[in-house]
Amino acid sequence: MKVCGVELKGNDAILCVLSLNNGMFSIDDCRSRKLSIHNGDSPQQLRQFQATFIKLVEDYGIDKVVIRTRPTRGKFAGGHVGFKLEAILQVTEAIDVELISAQEVKESLKRHELTIDFKDTGLKMFQESAFDTAFAWLSR
Repeated sequence: MKVCGVELKGNDAILCVLSLNNGMFSIDDCRSRKLSIHNGDSPQQLRQFQATFIKLVEDYGIDKVVIRTRPTRGKFAGGHVGFKLEAILQVTEAIDVELISAQEVKESLKRHELTIDFKDTGLKMFQESAFDTAFAWLSR
């Protein structure tokens, strides 16, 4: 199974594609580490974001997109653009999307400890949360 973990932060969707085959995890190469929009109020840019994401899912044969949810209120609350991006992905019929809470990710990482240090994965540090999201979902 191939999963794309997504962390929505500001105007960015930070991505990590992870596969699980015969009990072995592998980090798949992906042409994009993040997809961004400049103006979250532009319908044209939102449609372009959706089309780009659909193309990425098709090109890499991604089975599931897993988005880490953010609080709606408080210090770590998500911004309005992030919630728009989340909604766009959720209603896109061409992709299978599931939401996972930060608490679920944390609990899963406690139960299924990583055997390598994140620095050794070859991913950028800003992708760690997206990686954790994909890993947690696949480890269920």
